[in-house]
Amino acid sequence: MLLTIPSYSQIMKEGNNQTLEHSIEIIRYKIADDMHNDFESAYRKAGEHLKASPFCLGYHVMKGDDEPNNYIVTIYWTSKEDHLTKFRSSEEFSSFLPFVRPFFDDILEMKHYSATDNRWSRLEP
Repeated sequence: MLLTIPSYSQIMKEGNNQTLEHSIEIIRYKIADDMHNDFESAYRKAGEHLKASPFCLGYHVMKGDDEPNNYIVTIYWTSKEDHLTKFRSSEEFSSFLPFVRPFFDDILEMKHYSATDNRWSRLEP
């Protein structure tokens, strides 16, 4: 399920083709069969607070085809520091947290990654 993802142009500096220094948070979940709708609904609601944050560049939620209980949430932050300090001390975080907190015990992994310039996509405009 794709909720929103930044376009290539949103994560590239205009005109000089250099990547912005942003951080990609990847969260892997294992969600019980009977909780799929609740999980997806929670991220739809929580996503509104991510969209309101100046530190969030976009996000998407993916559900496993081969293993339907596995979900991956990818959140693009202006920086790891902005995520961990500015977002987490913001009003948007306070509003976001109650929606995702019920699924904390379902997290398999939560880490930050940095994009490299080694990429290609037919999906970008």
